[in-house]
Amino acid sequence: MSSAHRWQGLQRRIGLTGGIASGKSSVGHYLEQQGLPVLDADIYAHEALAPGSPGAEAVIQRYGPQVEASLHTSDEAAASEMHRIDRRALGQIVFNNSAERQWLEQLIHPVVQARFNQEIDREPQASAIVLMIPLLFEAGLEALCSEIWVVQCTPTQQLTRLCQRDGLDQEAAMARIRAQWPMREKCQHADLVLDNSGAPERWKAQIAEQLHWSS
Repeated sequence: MSSAHRWQGLQRRIGLTGGIASGKSSVGHYLEQQGLPVLDADIYAHEALAPGSPGAEAVIQRYGPQVEASLHTSDEAAASEMHRIDRRALGQIVFNNSAERQWLEQLIHPVVQARFNQEIDREPQASAIVLMIPLLFEAGLEALCSEIWVVQCTPTQQLTRLCQRDGLDQEAAMARIRAQWPMREKCQHADLVLDNSGAPERWKAQIAEQLHWSS
């Protein structure tokens, strides 16, 4: 696809994305094992809602006790000033209400992008880095990347994996799947589609070819 509005520097910045439960983490872990720096948007998103953070306080202010979990700490004074988000309760709200999901994304995405910029600056000598971003297209973060890889599997595999991974029933899992771009649409915008519907050796071979690694 066109490289317009993409990172144009010498460093390869690989945006790794795909549908929820398609296998991005497995691919990212493999790339990290091969020595590539892997920056994970999920980690930064969790930081954005860490106890006592501005993001956590904004969520508590908007939704109240229904999304507040107890914070176990020996420091009672600190506990009284900090709130921990019950992420499952928050998910039940935002995955069933597109307006609330949009509000939350507008809260989190700027924090995530700022953290990416910070961590990218710490890897100036790396010839290639991996930016693992589940909502890369949805958040409009294509400009961070020089190329985009999409991990895909079959819809049935995606649903089964998500239910097993997160302990969801099919209705709740489908709500999360529908909250993202359709897998086929992500694939249409990809520079490389990694097939995770079968054995890992398939996508490992694709990566080796793309990065010009010897087999």
